[in-house]
Amino acid sequence: MDRWLWAVRLTKTRPDAAAACRGGHVRVNDKPAKPATPVQAGDEIRARVHDTTRIVEVVRVIQKRVGAADAATCFIDRTPAPPPEAAIPVARRERGAGRPTKRERRVLDQFRSGAL
Repeated sequence: MDRWLWAVRLTKTRPDAAAACRGGHVRVNDKPAKPATPVQAGDEIRARVHDTTRIVEVVRVIQKRVGAADAATCFIDRTPAPPPEAAIPVARRERGAGRPTKRERRVLDQFRSGAL
């Protein structure tokens, strides 16, 4: 399991993949996976990597790390798209208006902190 996660570039290093397995962040067909769990074509893998849960289906099992283009052919990514984040209004100054005055700066700081 850890070797496959590393080979298809879902994790940056193999120790990261093994730590994710030991920490319970990797599931194969809805069962917790250990680093030595064998992977077969057709398995569904849920891996929580960098605070995002990736859901992939194994198409091809490889043992050695390959290029990114080849690695992308080894699985089908079934991860749902993240929800769109609400656009945060950005304070803009007109071009050529110069630096904000002290009073304008205080208003901007209050706006950014959410006090307004």
